[in-house]
Amino acid sequence: MPKRGLGRGLDALIPTNEPETAATGGPTELLVSQIVRNPRQPRTRIDPQELNDLAASIREHGVIQPIIVSQTDDSNRYLLIAGERRLEATKLAGLATIPAIVRGPTSDQNLLELALIENIQRADLSPLESAQAYKHLADDFGLSHDEVAKRVGKQRVTVTNTIRLLKLPPKVQEALAAGLIVEGQARVLLSLPNTQAQLAAMNTIIGKGLNVRQTEELVRHLTGHKNGKPAKVRRPAEVTALESNLRESLGTRVTINRGRKGGTIVIHFYSDDDLNALSDRLLGEE
Repeated sequence: MPKRGLGRGLDALIPTNEPETAATGGPTELLVSQIVRNPRQPRTRIDPQELNDLAASIREHGVIQPIIVSQTDDSNRYLLIAGERRLEATKLAGLATIPAIVRGPTSDQNLLELALIENIQRADLSPLESAQAYKHLADDFGLSHDEVAKRVGKQRVTVTNTIRLLKLPPKVQEALAAGLIVEGQARVLLSLPNTQAQLAAMNTIIGKGLNVRQTEELVRHLTGHKNGKPAKVRRPAEVTALESNLRESLGTRVTINRGRKGGTIVIHFYSDDDLNALSDRLLGEE
């Protein structure tokens, strides 16, 4: 099953009733010193090695794709909408100018949406950065999770589950940001009843190098749920593939149990929010 694409790209969200530049209708060269960072930029960290590699490429070939900026009240200043990494790499490369497409003024909400969408398209954001950006759209601009999902081209259950990561204790969030645990493991930890249990489970995950499935088994054990008899028969590849497709579509773990005649599909959820989001998804009420 292919991944769902973004509903709208940058061109659809940035007003297009104005020329890209006053003179040429295309990219123009701007001084890097004229460009101000987007205060709504959701990405909080740029990998230094990636930045060095991009700077080396820019020295050799120049900036291939123009950045996108917005006009400000100060005619000598432009607000960056998309292309922060390209801008920083251009500075690192020692270049004084950068090609840019200039758009008219835009709102704070659009600044966040556009920066978020650009990073999603490039898979540049960590789970926690995405969670903070989704939360800002919901809290600062009064958008529902469904509205946020439509604006950034994601499923509602994905937005809800990602925002829930911010409920994790700071130490668990730090482990996720550092890559010591993955997003799937972090979501499973949310089903534990308190901070102490979550931290203890996290330490076990890291110490024993558990994967997501093993993490789920650990949490089931800690919450008193019995696992039942382990399956001895190798599962058909088509069943495993279907489980993966359903998990991608629904944004949560799905288990298919085959019997002699038919079987069952088990859709897992870890909170009331998960259940509500899954219900909306399955009933077509998003």
